[in-house]
Amino acid sequence: MMAIYGPLRLILDVAFFIMLAHIIMSWLISFQVLNLRQQVVAQIWYGLNRLLEPIYTPIRRILPDTRPLDLAPLVAFIAIISLRDYILPELLLR
Repeated sequence: MMAIYGPLRLILDVAFFIMLAHIIMSWLISFQVLNLRQQVVAQIWYGLNRLLEPIYTPIRRILPDTRPLDLAPLVAFIAIISLRDYILPELLLR
């Protein structure tokens, strides 16, 4: 079971930090600290969106429409944290 736990934990840790970077970057873009006209910022932003959109799309289908506020990143972030910190360690103990 430990051979499965290690790679899953690594995948969830990487997903956690990618989502954290995406959330912080979205705030910085919203408050106009970062500008999407800068090529490096735009490439990082579009790359993160392409990575995370397959995770956010099914969540957006389930959640009610809150047009100005996108809750899909928050739900996915909480799901990643709960899987990483609570569910996987419990499965390991069984």
